[in-house]
Amino acid sequence: MGFIYLMQETFNLLTPMNLLYCFVAVQLGIIFGMLPGLTATVGIAILTALTFKWNPGNAILVLVSIYIGAIYGGSRSAILLNIPGTPASAATCLDGFPLAKSGNAAQALGLATTASFLGSVAGLVALSFLTPLLGNLALEFKTYEIFWLAVFGVAICGNLTAAKDPLKGWISGILGILFAFVGMETIQGFRRYTFGESDLMAGFGIIPVLVGTYGIVEILSSLSDTRKEEIIPQFGRVLPRLKDIAANWVNIIRSGIIGVFIGVVPGVGENIASYVAYDFAKRGSKTPEKFGKGSIEGLIASETANNACVGGALVPVLALAIPGSPPAAVLLAALFLHNIRPGPLLMIENPMYIYTFSAMFLIATFAMFVLGIVVVKPLLRLLMIRKSIMMPIVLVLCIVGTYAISGRIFDIMVMIGFGLLGYPMRKMGYPEAPFVLGILLGTMVDENLRRGFILSHGSVSPFFASPISFILIIFIFFTLFGRTRPVRAVMGFIFKPLRAILPQRYLKAPELPDRDFE
Repeated sequence: MGFIYLMQETFNLLTPMNLLYCFVAVQLGIIFGMLPGLTATVGIAILTALTFKWNPGNAILVLVSIYIGAIYGGSRSAILLNIPGTPASAATCLDGFPLAKSGNAAQALGLATTASFLGSVAGLVALSFLTPLLGNLALEFKTYEIFWLAVFGVAICGNLTAAKDPLKGWISGILGILFAFVGMETIQGFRRYTFGESDLMAGFGIIPVLVGTYGIVEILSSLSDTRKEEIIPQFGRVLPRLKDIAANWVNIIRSGIIGVFIGVVPGVGENIASYVAYDFAKRGSKTPEKFGKGSIEGLIASETANNACVGGALVPVLALAIPGSPPAAVLLAALFLHNIRPGPLLMIENPMYIYTFSAMFLIATFAMFVLGIVVVKPLLRLLMIRKSIMMPIVLVLCIVGTYAISGRIFDIMVMIGFGLLGYPMRKMGYPEAPFVLGILLGTMVDENLRRGFILSHGSVSPFFASPISFILIIFIFFTLFGRTRPVRAVMGFIFKPLRAILPQRYLKAPELPDRDFE
């Protein structure tokens, strides 16, 4: 019956005006996602103000379309410029940009579009049919579990982006967590590391940090590279062949499930989903040595997961009135502004709204796919512009995008400061992805650690008590020590009977290449 209700609501929304709103909003979302600093959260926030007096149905359709378009749009700048337009696309840089540099930009953008579409379909399934079930599962992640999940996110990110020397990745992640401690303490409200500066009371804004660490560093790296590099975009087939998608069906399904599950967990978001899916894809690949050098499997895993996470993040919004990601939090506020009350009461008062909302999601997903395929080739011309022309333009966009968030010169200074910090880090082989993720998750680590100790009156045991915490601790342990000789010897002995029935690639940690930043 759920499928029938979904189709019924979809047909009700298929009016010319609704389609116009949807396509325009998705294209705006793609632009917000592409431009450094103008993220999905910013796009939804701006459009919430502009659509405040609109009909609730049209307003929510526009906001959902912006969300879907922006998460997908971040892959454009990640692939073409090695600058993720949104945090969700940071993992896309790992293989998307090498593909573009090798002359396969059209293929990379086409694969990213198709993977994003399939990931959104996975999110739609969860949103439509699994909302009550997954909503209950999300409630199992409380203070202790969220703490371990955040630690796992930083650990796995460091392991992925500095595989030849994971210690550098973990140092980068820990440094990011330390920067997240600057500002007002979230539990008791006292200042930390502000040095009397009122601008530091709110901490470092994630947008200036993101733009500085990726955008400014990429600008400095590009302008300091004196080598001549001719990149000739291949204007070949953009839409992937069916056999190429079929060859990755396991990767797509696995990444979609990962994205949905992580999206359901409140406060985690698309960035972790993409990295976790990337790790699973790498471990299950027949050619793990290609990851970080232009692997199609890695690109598909990242884009499938972060777009599936959108649908997953909206499940607790509708079922529990708890946002699963920062953009979902803004969308939740917009729902309340339009007198729509998400949460358990929604299931009682207006249960059909779940299918109305899902129908909006479905239409926006198809609009994203159509626009993504149609406007791929014009974007390839970005690769034909000389660095001496392109990078100053990117710098202006970085400054404008950063300043537009809060209108503070201080944020521009933060952006430049983190750019100047990130450039030598990159040169010394310290990856920026764990650093940014550490800042994103540092508050979550700090807040849940301190709250956990307060709830347990200083006892450590509750952090190890729940089954979910225990599973996450095991994952963290193998992420940190899985390649050491003693652990590999023990695991080899334990899983020796499985060697006869499982492919070898699932029984050993692949040698993961470092990301090529040059």
